[in-house]
Amino acid sequence: MIASIAALTLMGSGTAHAVSAGDDRQAVSAADDRQPDLSGFYTQEIKWGACKGLAHAPKGLQCGTVKVPLDYADPGKKTLNLAMARFKASVKDPRGSVVLNFGGPGGPGVPGLAGGEKVFGELTNAYDVVSFDPRGVGRSAPVTCGDGTDMPELEPPGDGGDETAFAFEMLKAQYELCRKHSGPVLAHMGTVNVSRDLDVIRSAVGDKKLNYLGFSYGTRLGAVYAAQFPKKVGRMVLDGVDTLTEPLTEQALVGAEGQQTALDNFLTWCAGNTGCALGTNSREAKENMVKLVKQLNRFPVSAGFGNFTGDDLVNSLGHALYQRDMWPYLSQALLSLVLDGDPRSLMRISGALTLAPTAGTGPRPRSDIGSYEEDVPYDNSTAALVAVNCADDPDRFTAADLEDEARLKKLEADFTEASPVFGPLRLYEVMLCAGYPKGTDYIRDIKDVDTPKFLMVGTRGDPATPYKWTTETARRLGDSAVVLDNKGEGHTGYASSKCVKGKVNDFLLHGSLPSDGSSCGPEGG
Repeated sequence: MIASIAALTLMGSGTAHAVSAGDDRQAVSAADDRQPDLSGFYTQEIKWGACKGLAHAPKGLQCGTVKVPLDYADPGKKTLNLAMARFKASVKDPRGSVVLNFGGPGGPGVPGLAGGEKVFGELTNAYDVVSFDPRGVGRSAPVTCGDGTDMPELEPPGDGGDETAFAFEMLKAQYELCRKHSGPVLAHMGTVNVSRDLDVIRSAVGDKKLNYLGFSYGTRLGAVYAAQFPKKVGRMVLDGVDTLTEPLTEQALVGAEGQQTALDNFLTWCAGNTGCALGTNSREAKENMVKLVKQLNRFPVSAGFGNFTGDDLVNSLGHALYQRDMWPYLSQALLSLVLDGDPRSLMRISGALTLAPTAGTGPRPRSDIGSYEEDVPYDNSTAALVAVNCADDPDRFTAADLEDEARLKKLEADFTEASPVFGPLRLYEVMLCAGYPKGTDYIRDIKDVDTPKFLMVGTRGDPATPYKWTTETARRLGDSAVVLDNKGEGHTGYASSKCVKGKVNDFLLHGSLPSDGSSCGPEGG
């Protein structure tokens, strides 16, 4: 087992990861009288202007920043500047703003909105359409673990040595790198803090109530906001609903299974088309994909400002497989990688190329966490994902789990069986939480929120957030939740189903909710 843990740690150095201790102080209710004075944050106004340094920004996109406390328990010290973007409403008197979160955790909202002008354009008939890079993500004081070159060399134990202690030391060393390169923001990650940021954003855009559309992880953020600020909830939609109760290990296993199914479907399609880089039959294509990931982790290819590893390929695959209409582009991107050693198209899929550091620079320590950086560390999205997930889960992997050899072997077997491509990296992300204070209990305890009715969309064929999570979370949130059953495929329904998009827009634009349990057909009808 010790060899496999070591291999995982080294494997992660190309696309590094971060972990963060949960801070139960952040879970104090927003209505608690003991909270420090935050009035200075709630009276700010956003200065909107041109989106400097953002590649392919459409003409109508405006950018700005919102200041939030690094630590809500001590807001008078350091602050963070959150990167913001918006499309202004097309009407003279909009009803306010609708804030979007595209998921992750670790997904930046600014480039996400920049690429969604057509998808979300109808919403500008009533709203300014707004998104943001959450704390630690994108241009909002991004977390990073560096490029792995300063990972300390630890001497493995000899025969009869303490393998558990060695594995634990490796994981601690990895975390210390993340803390070194990320700076103080790493200790203040987690959805409870992002939710509090979201309420500051609500005030900064001038709204008394938050109108919100969240996808995937964004649904977790929406649920936490509803629990913390129930009286501030306006029209809220949660699409591709995350779980509030399953431990991170269970979530990762379900996610690996769903991703592998989607990958198998893509590779079967690819092998049946001319020019597939992975082979001419589905079995060959599946075997070659596994080999390609392993080869790139051993021998990365140059990406201009860094290396493109097998982990980076897995990350790009994960993004591309959410929607079937990405398959032709993914096939061409794989062909460019295999034939020409060119990973740029794959990097565009994951957003890494758009957000990459300037040539000749690399991730660096965050000494000024309040600055607005034009460049973003290459490993940021993965580092932020792990940081948030570890902070959110009180039952995630612990140091004690490292001592259970039988459980570790079973986890390795389970994750590899679930997905030989996605499984190892998903397990690695889970294991990185070991050795640090447990995550907050706040999210696990959310139940029966007292808000206006809001819409939850679950897609039957969703590879990342299974439909059962929609119904389970709806029961947990209580009578305010209205469920729309999308019988289609793919991750989330808004962009792929005309029916879902129509019902979501009817609610956001006009306040018209479908009946609980109503459905959209498999073709979006």
